[in-house]
This record gives sequence, C-alpha cells and structure tokens, in this order.
Amino acid sequence: MTTSPKPSDSAYHGDSNLAELLAAACAGKSVADVRALIAGVLAAPEGYDPESWMAMVVAEPSDLLRSELAALKDTIAATLDDGRNAGPPAPAWRLCALRREMAARGIDGFIVPRADEYQGEYVPACSDRLLWLTGFGGSAGVAVVLADKASIFIDGRYTLQVEDQVRTEDWERRHLFNDPPSGWIAENLGKRKLGYDPWLHTVPGLTKLNAAVEKAGGTLVPCETNPLDAVWSNQPVPPLSAMQVHPLEYAGQAAQDKIDAVTAGLAEEGADAVVISDPASIAWLLNVRGGDIPCTPLSLSFATVESSGAVTLFTDRRKVTAEVHAWLPECVTVQPREALPGTIETISAEGRTIRIDGETGASWFANRIEASGGSVTVAEDPCALPKACKNTTEIAGTRAAHIRDGVALTRFLAWLDHANREGRNEEVDEISAAAKLAEFRAEVDGYRGGSFDTISGFGPNGAVVHYHVSEWTNRSFEPGSLYLVDSGGQYPDGTTDVTRTIAIGEPDDDQRAHFTAVLKGHIAMATARLPKESSGAALDYLARAQVWQLGADFDHGTGHGVGSYLSVHEGPQRVSKTSNVALKPGMIVSNEPGYYRTDAWGIRIENLVVIEEDPGETERPMLQMSTITKAPIDRRLIDTSAMTESEIAWLDAYHADVCDTLTPLLDAKTASWLAAATRPLQDGM
Repeated sequence: MTTSPKPSDSAYHGDSNLAELLAAACAGKSVADVRALIAGVLAAPEGYDPESWMAMVVAEPSDLLRSELAALKDTIAATLDDGRNAGPPAPAWRLCALRREMAARGIDGFIVPRADEYQGEYVPACSDRLLWLTGFGGSAGVAVVLADKASIFIDGRYTLQVEDQVRTEDWERRHLFNDPPSGWIAENLGKRKLGYDPWLHTVPGLTKLNAAVEKAGGTLVPCETNPLDAVWSNQPVPPLSAMQVHPLEYAGQAAQDKIDAVTAGLAEEGADAVVISDPASIAWLLNVRGGDIPCTPLSLSFATVESSGAVTLFTDRRKVTAEVHAWLPECVTVQPREALPGTIETISAEGRTIRIDGETGASWFANRIEASGGSVTVAEDPCALPKACKNTTEIAGTRAAHIRDGVALTRFLAWLDHANREGRNEEVDEISAAAKLAEFRAEVDGYRGGSFDTISGFGPNGAVVHYHVSEWTNRSFEPGSLYLVDSGGQYPDGTTDVTRTIAIGEPDDDQRAHFTAVLKGHIAMATARLPKESSGAALDYLARAQVWQLGADFDHGTGHGVGSYLSVHEGPQRVSKTSNVALKPGMIVSNEPGYYRTDAWGIRIENLVVIEEDPGETERPMLQMSTITKAPIDRRLIDTSAMTESEIAWLDAYHADVCDTLTPLLDAKTASWLAAATRPLQDGM
C-alpha cells in the first residue's frame, strides 16, 4: 500500500451512480478517468486536507459527489498492493527477474540508485526501486547488479538496518563512501556492459560513473527505459495531488517578477533557455505548492524558461486546477510530461545554448539537447540563490510560524518533563513521545504536516545522527540518560526545524560537560559577526571549536539552508567545513552543533537563524545572525562554571524572549512550567 487514508463513512454505490453524479456536476470525466486519477492520489501521501484531491475532478463537488468519491477511493485503496511491503527482505525472484531482463537487453549489469528523475530527498512510491528490489528502506543507497554478483552500498546510519532488511545470500554490503560503487565497479565489471537509467543520474554523477567503467575496461550503456520497471508488474503510478496557489501574502513577490529576473539572467550570460529540474525551484518561481511527496509541499514537474520570457510547465495536467490556471502568469504554458522531449528538441535546434542544473538536472537532458544540435551549459539553478534569499514577507512569515511552532514544542517539553518526574506511572518511549509532539503540532493554526520524519532518540539511539525510530528499535525512557528530539513543521508562512536534548532524570557531570560545550558552540555561531561574502565554513569553525577543546568532533555539518514552506534542506548555502557559498542577507540556516557518544547518548542543540546585515558602524560591511526559533534549552544540562559572562547573558536573553513571546499563547500550567524553565541561570538549576 502506498498510503493509509482514513475510511469514509459510507460505502461506494457503484459506477452507475458515480457516472450520474459526474454528469450532474458537468465534470467532463468518466468513471474510468476518476479511477485512474484516484490511483495517482493513492500514490501520493495523505495530505492535511484529505479531500483536496477532489478539486481535480470538479472545482466544487456536491456533498453527494464528495461522499461517493471518498468511498470509491477507500474501495480502490483496499485492493492496492505495489509490492513494496513484500519484505523485508525482498523476495529473491526479483533479483533473478532483473537479471533476465538485463540479459534480454544485452547488458551485463545495471545500477539502481535510490533516486528519482528530480534527484529529490524524498522519492515517490513509483521511484522506490531500491526498496522493491532489495527490501532496504533507508533514505540513501545504491545497488549495482551484475550477472554473477550484486552489492548494495549504504552509509553508516544503516549498517544494522541493511542486515535486517536485505538477503545476505544475494547481496554484498558495502559502505557508500568508504568503499563506494565506483571502486566496486572498477574491480568487478571487467570488459562488460553496465546499463543505467539516464533519468536517475546527473551529468557530474555520470562523469564519475563513466570513469569507473572505463577503468574496468567496460562500456556504460544508457537504457531508454528502466529494466527494473519492466519486471515490477504492480509498480504504482506517479503521485497525483492538486497543485495549490501560494498567495502573495506568503510569497511576497509575484511570479512574473521572478520569471523576468530569470530571463534577464539568461540574456546576460548568453543562454537561450534553462531547464528547471528541481520541483522546489518551480514551486518558488510560479508561487505554487503541491503534495506529491512526504514532508515537502511540492508538485513534481519540470519547466523550461526561454530567453524570450516563455515558460513551459511539464506536469500531469490533472494537477492544474482552474484556480491554478487562473493564477499562473500569461507567459506560462502547461504541457503534459510526454511533450517534454519534443520541446527540448525544438529549443535546442540550430546550436542554441541550454542551461541545466548540475545538482538536479538528469543526464537525459544533456543527452537530448546535444542529440538535437544544442549546446549544454551545466551551471547552478538560476532559482536557487534568489529562493534562498528570503524577502521581507517570507522572513516575517517564518518568524510568525516559529512562534506558533514554539508553542507546540513548549507544550511537548512541559508534558515530557511532567511525565518523567519521579513517582509518575506514565510510560514514555521514543514512538509515544514523537506521537505526542505531532499531536501538539496538529493543533497549531496553519499546520500542514511535518517538515521531515521526527528523530526521536533516547540513550544510544540519540547517538545515531539521522536515527529513525521503528518498532524494533524503540526504547523506553529511563532515568540517567538523554533524549534527543529533532523535528519540524510545515506552515504556509514558513518551515521549521528544531532540536532539543533533554535530561531524563539527573544528568551526570560528563553529560553536562559535553552539553555545555555544544551550547557554547551554538552561542558562538548565534552571536557571530562576519564580513559579507563569507561562506558557512567560518561559522562551522566557530561552532565546532568548543567541542574540539574536549578532543571530540561531530560528523555532520553545523547547518543547512531552510526553505519558505518548501524543503527543510535547501541550498545552495550551508554551514560546513567545505562550504564555499557566500552567505547573504535573507538566507535561513540551521545552527546545530552536536556531540555523539556511540552506544551511550547524543547531544544536539538546533535553532534556525536569519542572516542579516549588521547595522553597526564598521570598517567593512558585516553580517550577523538573528535567531528565530522559540523554545527553551534544558538548563539542567548546563555547567555554568564553564560559561563566560557573555554566554550566560546570551542564554538568559534568549530565554527571556522565549518566555515573553510564548507565555500569552500558553495555558496557565504550561506557562508556569516555561517560567521556571527559562529563569536566569544565576537562579540555579
């Protein structure tokens, strides 16, 4: 099953009854059309409005039609089986079937990345090929299948998971970075043919893959269609959700103005057109949102923008409701996905220069452009930087969203503190804690769902950086350890991401020492001033320095960009050792240093900050950070003797702001708890 919708209250009354209701509504659709549409709806996640998809049938369905559509959706959902839940591990016949298909196509190997044609963080069910083939359900991985052997490559997060989910007799296990596919291919392919799907590899990625194949003496072969799709008989259809208008009260800039800026950039660089391959960039450019994938409000699509100002949106036309059609600028033409090859050929003719994105642009685009006589320029998505630099409306919106989100998180922290006090009989574990937090967020005005799957890790599980709780890893809370919860919400005016580490019971001196070091690094970034055009690498150093003093480090970046009702992980900016993108006013980045003791506990403190121009009088233009997250930091874990006066002053001021801002929005019991949780450090623990 691809989704778990809530059942309707009534049974389906048959196709004849639905046909009559569709005719009465002048829907212009047959029952077969509606059934096909529902298959796509069920391939998308259940949205915050479970009936929003009905606008793709008719703009304003009657109550009778709504009831019948909901009942038909339930009927179809009850019979769906896309095969992804057959494991883990996946049945052995699937690997055998893929090898037979490879042989029939004259290739000796095939590479299966966990990726779709958009190179997104979340892949829809129809693109979850790695799961279907192997049973592995992690968020990152690659499989390479040869006629005589096969290997799956995963990172350190999934070392234990892959053992449980993948058949040991069929698959070798390799580390994605320490022992990457390129090396394995170079050693094992020989003078054979390795097939790949050009929709699933970027141009830079394909260059590395080709180098490995050449080193082996083999040949890299593009497949016109994916051989795995040929043997996945019950593969789900692409997801289908109604595209939504993202109004100016949240967007702050008209779509036409954004399009004009992109076309001006094309003219300046001498390019004739650009392919927009990131659905988040299309959402930003056209001021639309969607619901095709979990946690990120995107409508999966491609677009081309020509130097003339013409924009073509390639998507399933059923997604584009009458409201969205009226919203889109006149220069935008909506075409089905099937029209994309022909359009690429047309705009590439006569040696025209077409720009594609190196991060998300499939190598298929480069192949088709060059085959059509065009010239390819691989460069950054022209929407990436302006999307990252939020306008004043977006910044005001995200500040408002963080206040509302802070209310939910504070209610959760108060509940957790009361539930874990000595003498209480309330049992709390990682799953129940995450569910309670989701319950509080669901009560927030404008909540549209989580911005990612909550990381809810107690004790040793908190030391796994991207831990995902499951029934077989779930831990109950016990005194003497730490609980790490990293979570976020999607709201029409902003996207949140916040991590807090909480002492369960009385913390020991070692836990306090490491928490305080992380906090000092967090404060160093929060209070930093740095010259304009500095990259995130400078901030990363500031945040790590205190952890380094303890002879430790953390194996993740200190921060990532965050979108405006878009992806919680947004580029091009980031705060890491290797970051080389200049930070600019309006960018939102996370401030999340950490420390992780394997098999014991983990610590991370995360707020979001807005990059601002420093208003002070300085010799050169400077930048500063403005923290927008509103939630208390656990005072019980702080060793005040290791804090400087300025660090204590910052935390006291932050807590005073949190208390002043949130108290009017809280019930009396939670407000009282918050007052105690945010009192000045000099008042003791």
